[in-house]
Amino acid sequence: MIGTQQGATVSSLPMDPPTLDVSIVVPYYNPGPALRATIDETIAVLSDSEVTFEVITVSDGSTDGSESTLEGVPSDVVRRVILDENHGKGQALQVGLAMGRGRYLGFLDADGDISPELLSPFLSLMRLYEPDLILGSKRHPMSEVQYPWARRLYSWGYQQLIRVLFHLEVRDTQVGIKLIKREVIEAALPLLVESRFAFDLELIVVARRLGYGKLFEAPVRIGHRFSSTISLRAVAGMLADTLGIFVRLHFLNFYDKRRIPPLGGQGGGPLPDDAPAGGPGPVGRRAGVPRPPA
Repeated sequence: MIGTQQGATVSSLPMDPPTLDVSIVVPYYNPGPALRATIDETIAVLSDSEVTFEVITVSDGSTDGSESTLEGVPSDVVRRVILDENHGKGQALQVGLAMGRGRYLGFLDADGDISPELLSPFLSLMRLYEPDLILGSKRHPMSEVQYPWARRLYSWGYQQLIRVLFHLEVRDTQVGIKLIKREVIEAALPLLVESRFAFDLELIVVARRLGYGKLFEAPVRIGHRFSSTISLRAVAGMLADTLGIFVRLHFLNFYDKRRIPPLGGQGGGPLPDDAPAGGPGPVGRRAGVPRPPA
């Protein structure tokens, strides 16, 4: 176990070999008492799933004292990280994913909108089909979603924009539950720069760009809260970050530094250190995956 880490930052050290089946990162910013309920339920679900696991909680500069609600959680399965300042969900996820020890790494929102019970079918899908990435989708035919019309319209419009800009075959990139193969995280994480809510989109775009194209959408249930509002500032920030990903992808060739072609449609993988240059972009030595200091 790693104890509470004050001011943990992302460095350039590579990830260690996996020692567990699953690592689930729970980033949070002022979630109140919902945090402890989410963590307790996550532990219960994973305990029933017959996997070895850990839960990594990352406070993104929370100021409501919510980290204190985690006192007494089992120290052998919960690793607690506290970032001194609020930088965004994406930054918290980068820190948590980089320190994960699982063969599969995932993340889950802390506020309780998405039940940790969904982790069980996600694990079943991963075992059965071995996709590169499983993402929750409000637009899956089996999803049960109740949320305000304004959010519904915003979500639909944003996903149409994503389809035009990136030609993704998925219908929803932003739901706060995902499960990913470790090799995808190892390959993609060094290239991710988004620190806010566009992190999910950038992860998917980069994974596909690197040859990891086996993406599964899974149904979700959302509806018991959804009390937060959408500000024009948040919408503008999301659009700016999305366009930033588009520019890096299509104009700066930023993500081509480690791009590799898919192998037989089953996804690719990182190139070895001595791989010859060539192909669709420059190939350098393998970059390490950021992780916080011990």
